[in-house]
Amino acid sequence: MTDFSKRLRSEIEYIGLNQKEFAAKVGISKRALETYLGAQQSIPSADVAVKIAAVLGVSVEYLVTGKEYKQTVDISKYLQFRDLLDNLAILPEETLETIKVVIEAFADSERKK
Repeated sequence: MTDFSKRLRSEIEYIGLNQKEFAAKVGISKRALETYLGAQQSIPSADVAVKIAAVLGVSVEYLVTGKEYKQTVDISKYLQFRDLLDNLAILPEETLETIKVVIEAFADSERKK
């Protein structure tokens, strides 16, 4: 399995879709998706790669190389918080405000150490 295939599989699993659902969202056949996920080392055409990346919310460059294009911030240290951010996104604003205050207090305490 290529690195592209591994990253693609990982991102599909992360968004919680099965292969058939994902292929439908992208507008490709399940069989085409299987060629990208398989050991054949098949990489989609540029237009399909753009659609795949858009559905996944990542860049084509990330899928192909594992690196973000013109990355100005090292996002690797933030990847561990993806699940937390997904959970925060569904909370009501008043709950988020309380959480922000608590996090800022803990962060200020750590900065003073």
